[in-house]
Amino acid sequence: MVLFSSAATHTAQLKPVMDSHSHIIAWGSGEDGQLGIGNNEERGWVCVVKSLQPHRLRSVVAGSRNSLAIADDGKLFTWGWNQRGTLGYLSETQTKTENIPGQVKALSGVKIVQAAIGGWHCLAVDDQGKAYAWGGNEYGQCGEEPKDDTGRLLRRDIVIPQRCAPKLVVRQVAAGGTHSVVLTREGHVWTWGQPWPPGDIKQISVPVRVQGLENVRLIAVGAFHNLALQEDGTLWAWGNNEYGQLGTGDTQPRSQPIPVQGLSDLTLVDIAAGGWHSTALTDEGEVYGWGRGEHGRLGFGDSDKSSKMVPQKVQLLAGEDIVQVSCGGTHSVALTRDGRMFSFGRGDHGRLGYGRKVTTGQPMEVPMNIPPPQNLSDSAAAGHWISKLVACGGRHTLAIVEWKANES
Repeated sequence: MVLFSSAATHTAQLKPVMDSHSHIIAWGSGEDGQLGIGNNEERGWVCVVKSLQPHRLRSVVAGSRNSLAIADDGKLFTWGWNQRGTLGYLSETQTKTENIPGQVKALSGVKIVQAAIGGWHCLAVDDQGKAYAWGGNEYGQCGEEPKDDTGRLLRRDIVIPQRCAPKLVVRQVAAGGTHSVVLTREGHVWTWGQPWPPGDIKQISVPVRVQGLENVRLIAVGAFHNLALQEDGTLWAWGNNEYGQLGTGDTQPRSQPIPVQGLSDLTLVDIAAGGWHSTALTDEGEVYGWGRGEHGRLGFGDSDKSSKMVPQKVQLLAGEDIVQVSCGGTHSVALTRDGRMFSFGRGDHGRLGYGRKVTTGQPMEVPMNIPPPQNLSDSAAAGHWISKLVACGGRHTLAIVEWKANES
């Protein structure tokens, strides 16, 4: 998640790696270089991130103004806005944005397996369960507590990634607007930073365990709200709730986890949190959405863009067999089992990916009009691109796609 946007980062380690006929594609706003295509232009149609083609990539994450990708060998690449150290390295050109992906060299000695982007900080975890943080740290969201000679806390940006939560063995990281959340291998959830809008609650730099959660399988974090899916299938939520994004039937914030209503008879397999909205995915490929409905980001149609206090089934995606949903700041994208993507929500800056800057609550398929791979055999030349993973950011979207030959 990111401030004013989000990404479903928890699915990163669950998807297949890229093969030789795969691409990272991007579309939407490029004003901070977050598309990674070598310029700062926006794109209303999908385009290929060409500089990453030599690498086998396993996941992508889209932030509010920056992006990252993880290679199969554990290398981490970042691009986009870098004013607060969010890319994890000092720019050689001294610019505040980078529009071509660059490797985070400080993490080259470890194998990164999953990562997250917050408002202006980032988190990553390696294959040993060690977590790292970098970027903005004025709310302690990177987890360190440097002090000056008088003992006063120094809230400096962390430009080079460093260890965070060193006492925990981490399985998944998630980042909010100004706070961080991790899931340990024991199934416990820990958090630090500023969990609610500044001034509402005390910020902390040392990880504190979230009470009441056991055997957690997945976490998802929005701007200032959090979701946790337990192994027994129950979904819990806490944090800010002004648009009903906790799914509790009201708009009261919660400092401790509370069960999300209306999902008890369903088998949930995935969750996602946007800036101020949430989704859950069932084992039957059905999507449930709740929270802020403005711009149609919940996918309930153009005639219903109201906020929802409890989860409701996205009927317009019924029958599509959805395997992943990614929630951005004001838009969402659903991925089908056969590799098609449906986008809905706010459409300016081209963030919906179908060429028209239309805002709609009606899910529409994203066309993948990019050339086929080169040097295909005659039998493989007839085919089409399918998406394997999608990640929504603030005003842009990334996806991993691969070429699928038509069945003869």
